[in-house]
Amino acid sequence: MGQEIAHGGFSERDFAEFKRRLQRETAILQDWFEQDRLAADELSLGYELEACIIDRQGEPRADIQALLQQIDDPAAVPELAQFNIELNGAPVQARGHAFDRFHDELSQIWQRSCRAAQQRRGDLLMAGILPTLQPQHLCLQNMSPLQRYRALNEQVLRLRKGRPLKLDIHGRDHLSLRHEDVMLEAAATSFQLHLKVRPQQAVAFYNASKIVSGPMVAACANAPFLFGRSLWDETRIPLFEQAVSVGASDRSRRVTFGIRYAEHSLFECFADNLSRYPVLLPRLMSEDEQSLPHLRLHNGTIWRWNRPLIGFDNDRPHLRIEHRVIPSGPTVVDATANAALYYCLLSGLQTLADLPQRLPFEQARNNFYACARHGLQAEIIWLDGRQLSVKKLLLQELLPLAEQGLQQLGIENGRYWLDIVHERVASGQNGAQWQRDYVARHDADMSALLRAYQQHQKSGRAVHSWSLSRTGPWTGTENETERI
Repeated sequence: MGQEIAHGGFSERDFAEFKRRLQRETAILQDWFEQDRLAADELSLGYELEACIIDRQGEPRADIQALLQQIDDPAAVPELAQFNIELNGAPVQARGHAFDRFHDELSQIWQRSCRAAQQRRGDLLMAGILPTLQPQHLCLQNMSPLQRYRALNEQVLRLRKGRPLKLDIHGRDHLSLRHEDVMLEAAATSFQLHLKVRPQQAVAFYNASKIVSGPMVAACANAPFLFGRSLWDETRIPLFEQAVSVGASDRSRRVTFGIRYAEHSLFECFADNLSRYPVLLPRLMSEDEQSLPHLRLHNGTIWRWNRPLIGFDNDRPHLRIEHRVIPSGPTVVDATANAALYYCLLSGLQTLADLPQRLPFEQARNNFYACARHGLQAEIIWLDGRQLSVKKLLLQELLPLAEQGLQQLGIENGRYWLDIVHERVASGQNGAQWQRDYVARHDADMSALLRAYQQHQKSGRAVHSWSLSRTGPWTGTENETERI
């Protein structure tokens, strides 16, 4: 979905020709998998951080085009709404001081972008859902001017036969509303992690990524409120799934946890893309078919919570896994710790045998939604049918397993970042719990919540150390600390 398109008025001929090219490129990719044509380089790490542009009152501010000119960095790109921005990280090889380099680059681009926003009398905020967001902000007037998003809206509604999107989330409160366009998606902002993998490791890493999705979203949850309603600890999950829904079954949803583990290769996902999902954006491109332009665009319109990607380095194709379950925020420090937990857990899980047999796919999926709903208070079924709290699982099994994975990766100073997660889980205070506790202690004034959240975010201190005291007005002049 990062590719711009020339227009949004597609003909039946466009759809037919796109499907023909998609079939051809899928066959090319199948040959690459069968002939071991995909690069087998060492593991590398990357990210995409989504954030909200806000004004001095903490309301969404539609300022993306001018802000991007101010930032003047190709790593900063637009998103669906004019009040959203995405910051992309360069790949970091999984060795040495990888997590420290990860943190330093993210911190630098975040601070540069915040300063640019402040020069325009605004600011940036990273949170799974902006607390002050209201339905009226999610209108076509605030949609990005990029044609690909207009076309996405048109085609989703075409598949829905013009029926409006329906949001129906049962949490601590109940939220039910209808929306006439896909702008509901703009309410959810994520911290998406990328792992470039060797093809022979890809199935094991991909399945492990699904298995840890529940514990990851519990540890990282940061989106308990939407439109002032108290819903799931990570409300972003049901919100995004319903925001671009074109069908009711697991086999037709564009945002999905999936229906099974991978068995032999990740090509199975791309084969499913071809057979299960109708073409959404039939943009016909002139690029060489060996760069798989139509396959990659089609894959970009299917938002699996764990999604395989095909990329290219100097014309050499490679395979990446994109982990999409983590919300944005609360701080750069927390984001880096979340990344360290994910990468180290995937590495540590490779030491355990028969994972898909020990945790059936349906249970991994149930765990994911239980953890999204209840956060660190979720009860889940783990390997070999054991029932326990996700908090206990993280403290007693997964964090020690992540330390083993850290040793296998050979990354230095990684224990520092895992300790941050340990303190967060032990205290029970992730971003979602802090927001709930702040509202419970004070009131449900979302503007006051945002001011307190923003002041803590600007401090750079990890969320487990945030106090629940009321804060004064935020001036936007303080700087994030380098470490907690």
